[in-house]
Amino acid sequence: MLATSTSATPWGIDARAVEIEIDVQLGLPQVQIVGLADAAVRESRERVRSAIKNCGFDLPPRSVTINLAPADLRKQGNHLDLAIAMARLAAHGHLSEEFLRDRMLCGELGLDGTIRPIRGGLSIADLAVRMGCKEVILPAANAAEAAALGSLPVIAVHSLAETVAHLRGEVPILPTAGGSRDLGPPSITADLAEVRGQEGAKRALEIAAAGGHNLLMVGPPGSGKTMLAQRLPGLLPPLTLAESLAVTKVQSLLADRPPDGLVRQRPFRAPHTGISTAGLIGGGTVPRPGECTLAHTGVLFLDELPEFRRDTLEALRQPLEEGQITVVRTQARLTFPARFSLVCAMNPCKCGHLGDPRHTCTCSPLSVERYRSRISGPLLDRIDLHIEVPAVSLDDLKLPSGEGSTQVARRVEAARKLQTARFPQDHPTPVNAALGPDQVQELCTPDRQGQSLLERAFESLGLSARAHSRILKVARTLADLDTSATVRSPHIAEAVQYRALDRRGEG
Repeated sequence: MLATSTSATPWGIDARAVEIEIDVQLGLPQVQIVGLADAAVRESRERVRSAIKNCGFDLPPRSVTINLAPADLRKQGNHLDLAIAMARLAAHGHLSEEFLRDRMLCGELGLDGTIRPIRGGLSIADLAVRMGCKEVILPAANAAEAAALGSLPVIAVHSLAETVAHLRGEVPILPTAGGSRDLGPPSITADLAEVRGQEGAKRALEIAAAGGHNLLMVGPPGSGKTMLAQRLPGLLPPLTLAESLAVTKVQSLLADRPPDGLVRQRPFRAPHTGISTAGLIGGGTVPRPGECTLAHTGVLFLDELPEFRRDTLEALRQPLEEGQITVVRTQARLTFPARFSLVCAMNPCKCGHLGDPRHTCTCSPLSVERYRSRISGPLLDRIDLHIEVPAVSLDDLKLPSGEGSTQVARRVEAARKLQTARFPQDHPTPVNAALGPDQVQELCTPDRQGQSLLERAFESLGLSARAHSRILKVARTLADLDTSATVRSPHIAEAVQYRALDRRGEG
């Protein structure tokens, strides 16, 4: 007897449909799985068999062939257990195949028939919507995230027996409520008011948040670079619904626990300096997203920047320019979203005390230059703001609290609204950092004094063409914060100050 069911397998941050065909015939008792299955999928035959028997269903000894279509798509993970079990029950006559039509089923089975959570519940629900399924059946732990789509019924199940009862109509399960799709403002857990002193760095954070610019902080240990970086997400505008769905999809596929509904906070990722290139941008035999994708719509913080491997840092060029990462393998070509704000921090020299009045630097000028040259000119060109973060004095620590994140975020949001109006409605990142060459020429051309100042800076600093464009974009952001229609010389002057680490001849 032949029976079929529909399930899904992860594919990048999305999911691909898998048609499960089970043929049961008289013959030597055996279960064979074909269709490019990985080890976890092949092991499902034992989980499924034990779960079915422990739920009270009889499986007579037969020759069973399980085909996973399409045959050229690699199937991985624990997603197919539930659909295989339902198709096998239908093939043995315990369930009408009619009940499996237009339904997508995903879930891992325990030996006692319990259904355990899987990764990617939101991606699976999104796929089910596009396929026109009438409902999707998922583990109870994944139901909240999948129901956030609000586009089709999501049935939360706890066990194999409960699933069979629902499909037969004996004990129907009501769809999981989708919850509110009104995100509202995110809660601020790290407030800018907690940072004492460092007014210049706070100003740079505001500019970075307002224009979507990348930021590099240079300062001695203990000057507050990490503390400042952790407060950038609180300055960014609230996630839109589309952004929240994208972040939730990523978190659902890669987090240890399924999200409880839509993610409302912008991500903040701070990988260790020993991370591999694949860990940072994604990769593997079957490509998986890396930290750049986990930071999508949020902040990627690289502390001790020169300590990262050179090839790992150079791999950041594509996501910084394109907002996405394409990983090509023999069996797959996948594109991962990676639109994030890059914040980097480094010491001024190897010992960390160059320019620190309380400590003596032991580095020679050659050592300082060698340390800083670990960061290539092309990568520096892609970082809009370079700032120095000096050591904090005792007087700074006695200062009263300054502006909080809420007040700064209001100015950032006002500047972002001005920028959004300049872009097409469907643009993925309507911020000044994403302006194209023609838009820079049209929107960022400074007044006569500003143009003269920029020309002198270009020659004296030995700027590259890319750095020249970055200065104009930052100046446009400064003008937006001032609600100025034109870029003026003070905006150019301040923007030039943020190119302190540019070196002649690089890039």
